[in-house]
Amino acid sequence: MKTISTLTLSVLLTTASMTMSCEQKKEVKIEPIQTVNSANKRDISQATAEVQLDKLTLPPNFKIDVWAADIPNARAMTITEEGIVFVGNRQEDKVYAVIDENGDGKADSKFILAEGLQMPNGVAYKDGDLYVAEVSRILRFKDIKNNLGNPSYEVVYDGFPTETHHGWKFIAFGPDGKLYVPVGAPCNICDPEEDIFASITRLDVNAPNPEPEVYAHGVRNTVGFDWNPQTGNMWFTDNGRDMMGDDIPNCELNKITEAGQHFGYPYWHAGDVKDPEFGDAGGAQSDYVAPAALMGPHNAPLGMRFYEAGMFPSSYDNSIFVAKHGSWNRSKKSGYVVAVEKLDGNSKVVGEEIFIQGWLDEASQEAWGRPVDVQELPDGSMLISDDMAGVIYRVTYNSAE
Repeated sequence: MKTISTLTLSVLLTTASMTMSCEQKKEVKIEPIQTVNSANKRDISQATAEVQLDKLTLPPNFKIDVWAADIPNARAMTITEEGIVFVGNRQEDKVYAVIDENGDGKADSKFILAEGLQMPNGVAYKDGDLYVAEVSRILRFKDIKNNLGNPSYEVVYDGFPTETHHGWKFIAFGPDGKLYVPVGAPCNICDPEEDIFASITRLDVNAPNPEPEVYAHGVRNTVGFDWNPQTGNMWFTDNGRDMMGDDIPNCELNKITEAGQHFGYPYWHAGDVKDPEFGDAGGAQSDYVAPAALMGPHNAPLGMRFYEAGMFPSSYDNSIFVAKHGSWNRSKKSGYVVAVEKLDGNSKVVGEEIFIQGWLDEASQEAWGRPVDVQELPDGSMLISDDMAGVIYRVTYNSAE
C-alpha cells in the first residue's frame, strides 16, 4: 500500500510539473490596441525598409521579420503591459510610441510624443508613466497611454552633466522602484574629477527634490542593463576603451551584488588589463570587480535582457540576450550580432551563443544594420531595434515549422 501511495504521489507531482510547464509555455496572443487619431500620429503600416532579412541566420524554428519600419535611429525600447512600444534615439530628437493596432504582429502606427530633445536615447515605463532620458534631464509623460494624441511632459530632474561624450543614457526601473541612470565617462579615457562620471546612478522619481545616488563606480559607458529575475542582482554591459589596438581590451558583462562596487575604469579594463595612462593612479587589480563575462574587443554590447517569457524553448529561460552593436574603428569589424549568454544556475556565465548574425558582410566588411536593444512583447516574441536600418524586428519561435 505504501508503494502504491508513493507511486501515486510521484505521478501526481509529475503531472503537476508538466501542467505548470505547459502553463508557462501556453500561447499568449497579441491583442488589438485601439488608439485615437491625432496630428502627431503617423500611419506606418505600409512603410518599407532597406533590410536584407535573407542574410540573417537564426537557430532552427526561429523567424525574424520587420515589426516596424520608418523608426529613424531606433534605439532603446520599453513596453507597456498591452504592447505599446516606446522608442528613443540618439542621433535624432524625437521619442515615439509604436503600436500594432490590429494585433497582426506588425506595427501600424507611430505617435511622435516629443521632438527637439537632446539625445533622448533612454526610455522607461512604470505605473502608467513614460520616462525619457536626455543628456542632462529626466522627463516624465504622465498617464501616457491615455494621452498619446496629446502628450506633454514635466522635468523630473535636470542636474545630470551636460557633456555629450557618452552622454546619451539607457534607463530602467529596478526592483526597488528607483530609476537607474548611467553617466558615462566624458572621454575615451580620463580620470574625471567629479564622482558622478563613469557611474550608474539611481534616482527616486517620486521624491519632492530627487537627487541621484551613485550606485556603481568605474563604469565607462553602459547602454544596457537588467535585473536577474531569480536573484535580483543588476547586470550591465560596458563598452571598453579605444585606442589600445584591435584586440585590447574586451568589452564587458558585469554583475552588481552590492551598492558602491567599483568596476575598474579608468585604471583597469576587462578585469586584468592595466591602463597604460591611468593604471598607476589606481589600486591593485583585486580592488575592482572583475567582469562576469568578456564580450570580445570593441564590439559594443548595448541592450541586454533576461528572457522571462514563454514563447522560446525552455533552454533560453533566464538566459541573457545581448545586442552587440558592432565596432566602429577596428581594422576587422566585430559584433553586429545578437548573442545569448548562458548561465549556470543564476550567477555564473558558462558560455555564449550567437543567436542572430548577418548584419555584417564579413567578406566586404560592409554592414547594413546594427542591433541596439532587445525587449519582449507580451506574447513572448522578441523585439530588436536597429538604429542603422531605422527598424524594429520581431523574432518568433514555432516548433512546428
